[in-house]
Amino acid sequence: MKKKCNYNLEWRFEKDLIDYEQALSFMTNRVEQIIDKKARELIWVLEHPPIYTAGISAKDSDLLELSDAKVYKTNRGGKYTYHCPGMKIIYAMIDLKNFFSPSDPDIASFVNFLERWIISVLDHYGIEGNIRKDRVGIWVESKKGDCSSDKKISAIGIKLKKWVSYHGVALNINCDLDGFKKIIPCGITQFGVTSLNELGVETKSIEFEENFQKILQEKFYETLLFF
Repeated sequence: MKKKCNYNLEWRFEKDLIDYEQALSFMTNRVEQIIDKKARELIWVLEHPPIYTAGISAKDSDLLELSDAKVYKTNRGGKYTYHCPGMKIIYAMIDLKNFFSPSDPDIASFVNFLERWIISVLDHYGIEGNIRKDRVGIWVESKKGDCSSDKKISAIGIKLKKWVSYHGVALNINCDLDGFKKIIPCGITQFGVTSLNELGVETKSIEFEENFQKILQEKFYETLLFF
């Protein structure tokens, strides 16, 4: 299916940190409005204060250490993950019936779209992102001496209501990765976590922020052409 690049979508980029409960309430209301055809689909990009969220598959044993950061139970897919300043949270409120029109809505294909979208964003910054069949999210190969291992740079967890998606994607920009040490991220123990900053991308500038917003939108529409 080929999509036009004028997909009628609203974009919103927040400058300030957004409380998680506030974001969840907003998403819930917006999804209802999209279902009722009272609001446009929305990509909402923001950052949260330090928090942990547990998806519907989370296990108590994956929370290794209690901290001052709050822990929220959520209805998204996935297990435990960490959110903090320097991590872009990309909430995707998309009507899959519209997204895949005139084809049938397809959850697996939509997740694949999100993966391919983020991979193309990483490619712009000279980072090769990969999909692993046995692991959710986007991974990069990290080399240390003669050894190499994958590290996760982006997590994905979505929820659907009447074919409208919410929650979405977390992309590590220049966040404090130590926060991940208090959980087993996404239930995976043998691989680490990384960020654009750790991989050598200059991310702490106004120019990066403005460029990132532009690239995120451009790559979204470019990826649409293949779905």
